[in-house]
Amino acid sequence: MTIFGWAVGLYAGASALAYFGHRAVMYPAPGRAVEPVLEDAELSRIPGRGGRTVFALYSKAPEGAPTIVHFHGNGEELADQAWLAAALRRGGVGVLAVEYPGYGLARDHKPNEQDIYDDAETAIRYLQQELEVPKEKIVLQGQSLGTGVATEMAARGFGSKLVLISPFTSMVAMARRVLPILPMRVVIRDKYDSLGKASRISVPALVVHGASDDLIPISMGRRMAEALGPAKLVEVAAAGHNDLFERDGRRIVSEITEFALAP
Repeated sequence: MTIFGWAVGLYAGASALAYFGHRAVMYPAPGRAVEPVLEDAELSRIPGRGGRTVFALYSKAPEGAPTIVHFHGNGEELADQAWLAAALRRGGVGVLAVEYPGYGLARDHKPNEQDIYDDAETAIRYLQQELEVPKEKIVLQGQSLGTGVATEMAARGFGSKLVLISPFTSMVAMARRVLPILPMRVVIRDKYDSLGKASRISVPALVVHGASDDLIPISMGRRMAEALGPAKLVEVAAAGHNDLFERDGRRIVSEITEFALAP
């Protein structure tokens, strides 16, 4: 075989490996399956599509206040969101934190973009129809991977406001940062093309991003903020991807709750 043939074979092999293996990298679920615990909150078990159960931690909003629907990052699970739900609730809002298939108590299912969207929509419809929270009192919020979910829900017409914490523009763009030579638009099946959906979103938006984020660069947060209206952009000085709330959590929670409560 010629050097060219070896190169083509290597390229094809790398592309195939990325195609079939990228979900294992994209969804590193902790696998603890711990039930979330939060005082004055309840764990909802909602019948979902494909025989799945959608798990969501619900803390009712004070009278007249909005409810934040939160979608977590890819290395977390629902039990890890209790502290954030408590902090947001102290700020005067309600919270519905939603689990993904393949994560936590829903670990028996394989995560993928479409099923995550389906479970997110199921949880929002439950909030509207069973818990009687109207659209104008729903704020969609996502962190990291969850920004792709929140953006999709906003593009589908759910919620009256959108909060994105450490957002990426698309998973294809993220993959190109790691392996720019591969045809990522073909290789990556779960694309989460948030930037491409931004033009379909007209609700007020808030973007929070660490200025020193070396996983999802702040340039992506800035692009998303500009594409969403523009949105209000809060840059957290010296904060990376995983220490955002440790750096300035009080300010971030205050920014989120003030944004959610604003008329």
